[in-house]
Amino acid sequence: MMLRSLVLTFLVIFSINLAAVDYSTPMGRVKDTTDRVISILKKNSLDREERWERIAALIYEGFDFRSMSQSVLATQWKRATEEERKKFTEFFSQYIEATYRSKIEAYTNQKIVYKDEVIKGNLGVVETVIMAGDIEIPVNYKLRNNDGSWYAYDVVVEGVSLVANYRSTFAAIVKNEGMDGLMSNIQRRIDRYKEESENNENAEG
Repeated sequence: MMLRSLVLTFLVIFSINLAAVDYSTPMGRVKDTTDRVISILKKNSLDREERWERIAALIYEGFDFRSMSQSVLATQWKRATEEERKKFTEFFSQYIEATYRSKIEAYTNQKIVYKDEVIKGNLGVVETVIMAGDIEIPVNYKLRNNDGSWYAYDVVVEGVSLVANYRSTFAAIVKNEGMDGLMSNIQRRIDRYKEESENNENAEG
C-alpha cells in the first residue's frame, strides 16, 4: 500500500500546470515536465492513445532509468551481468510507464508549492509541498546532471524514498526467485497494468 501511495503521489505531482522553463537547473526540469504533461492532458484533439504516446515520451525524456535501476537493485546490480542490467532497466522503465498510465487520470488539479532548490556538484534536490485540500505533503525530487541536463532518479515523499521502496520489494523477490524471477514478476505487473488500461478504455468506449 505504501508503495502504491508513493507512486500515485509522485505521478500526481508530475501533472501540475506550471510555467515552462529549460532543463539547465533541477527546478527547471521539474517545472517544465509538469507543464508539458498537463498541456497534453488538456488537448481534446488527441485521442487516448495519442495522448499517452506523448506523455510516455516525456517519461523517458525526464528520468535517468539506468541510475534508478542501479539504485533499486543495489548490490544485486554489481552481481548482474551487463545483459541482465540492460534487461532490468528496460523492464523497470516499462513498469514505471505502465504505472504512470494507470494513475494519470487521478489528476484532480492539486496544487504544488516549490520551496527550494539545492545543488551539490552534479546532484540536485527540488523541495516541494503538494497541497491537497487541507493536507500538505512534502515531496523532494532528486536529480542528476547528465551532460548539462537534469534527470530525475528518485522522489522522496514524506521522508520515504520511492527507489528505496522498490529496492525493498524487489530484493525479496531476487532472494527467493533470482533475477529471472524478478523479471517475470515485473512483466506480470506490466501486463496487469496494461490489462487495466484496456479495460478502462473499453468501458469508456
